[in-house]
Amino acid sequence: MTGHRDFDQLAVQSRRSMLRALGGGMGSVALADVLASDSNVVAAELSHVRHRAKRVIQLFMNGGPFQCDLFDPKPLLEKYAGQRPPAADLRTERKTAGLMPSPFRFEPRGESGVPVSELLPHLSTCIDDICVLRSVHTENPNHGPALLLMNNGTILPTRPSMGAWMSYGLGTENQSLPSYVVLCPGRPVRFSILWTSSFLPAEHQGTYINHSETAPEKLIPFLRNETRSVEAQRRQLDLMSRLNQRHLEQRADDQQLEGRIRSMETAFRMQFAATEAFDLNQESKSVREEYGESHFSNGCLLARRLVERGVRFVQVYYGNGQPWDTHNKHNESARKLCLDADRPMAALLKDLKRRGLLDDTLVVWGGEFGRTPTTEITEGAGSGRDHNHHGFTMWMAGGGVRGGMTYGETDDFGFKAVENPVPLPDLHATILHLLGLDHERLTYRYAGRDFRLTDVSGRVLDEIIA
Repeated sequence: MTGHRDFDQLAVQSRRSMLRALGGGMGSVALADVLASDSNVVAAELSHVRHRAKRVIQLFMNGGPFQCDLFDPKPLLEKYAGQRPPAADLRTERKTAGLMPSPFRFEPRGESGVPVSELLPHLSTCIDDICVLRSVHTENPNHGPALLLMNNGTILPTRPSMGAWMSYGLGTENQSLPSYVVLCPGRPVRFSILWTSSFLPAEHQGTYINHSETAPEKLIPFLRNETRSVEAQRRQLDLMSRLNQRHLEQRADDQQLEGRIRSMETAFRMQFAATEAFDLNQESKSVREEYGESHFSNGCLLARRLVERGVRFVQVYYGNGQPWDTHNKHNESARKLCLDADRPMAALLKDLKRRGLLDDTLVVWGGEFGRTPTTEITEGAGSGRDHNHHGFTMWMAGGGVRGGMTYGETDDFGFKAVENPVPLPDLHATILHLLGLDHERLTYRYAGRDFRLTDVSGRVLDEIIA
């Protein structure tokens, strides 16, 4: 990229060449330490702008919540219930029926007076810390491509995920834990390509944790070596490091080997750090009660514990598969889902704030798209809602975002973004900006061109930054 030559050269510099520049002859343990920390060397050069956020928690509502149930009230849905007004553009991927109003009441909440649904009584008490983005839109109405767009910035499964870009740009704050962790009690659609590092160095791949079981030994199987002492493992790792160092000295860039070295060192350290970090039994009874006991509750609490210990990016997927994909019995499902999600989301924000972490932790909430204000024409017609990528709601809190505000608007029926639309490259550019990273300069040269998360577009939403 023109004007960023020094940055690009540093960004693609291999660990082996950095070791040579620093001087050879170091011991094997020192080699492992440098390999483990060199991302911080790079990260120091990649901080482009003044920033508040140091880490991100993404609360991912797999399947897509309906925006007009939660943060985007539309009174005209009631007036035109069952109809398709002639002037309204309600075209979707599949034919739908008439408009179906949301049965849930809204009230202005907090000092800001932002309207919030009765479905979110706990989260509504945090609204003064939340920026509601009502006009997000994306390019594809199908789960797989939409998940890739939200996570990877493209429908191509060969590009790095947002979390991998953040890990690459910022490095790690804790050498004993991964910089990028994915919590999901099952398998979201498309699974591991949603947290891939792709062509970025291998250590930036997301570490997937199925938190269906909360005991640390079950959360991360085979975490501890039951047959070798710590000292014996250290000797083994030192020997492997010496052999790998010889290999690196004789060959050109070998990022896969470098990533493997980093992974082995992190795995060794995780035996001790992860056992403590993932142990929810260390939390007080009052904190456990504040979050609740569901899978999502445990995921939110684990996310707080991980960012508190220096993990840069934590994704918490809601449930297995796509539970917010309400093609049938939408109102019944929405009530049940919100009853489960509301309490832990509010607990997370309040807990981060109490601990002084909300100022530099960015929390992002949303799904891969929204849902239609019209009813689905399928089995159970009149009770479900289809996919809607034209206009939906997400929210952000902490990390330098202005709270107690809404940004953008959808049309009179909550279908399309019409005021201050937020395409996904703008969302990604803003998240990176809040972390101190210029989305146009966070690049990686691969296959003859410079790649970035936002590809060739993206605008920072300065209007929502405190």
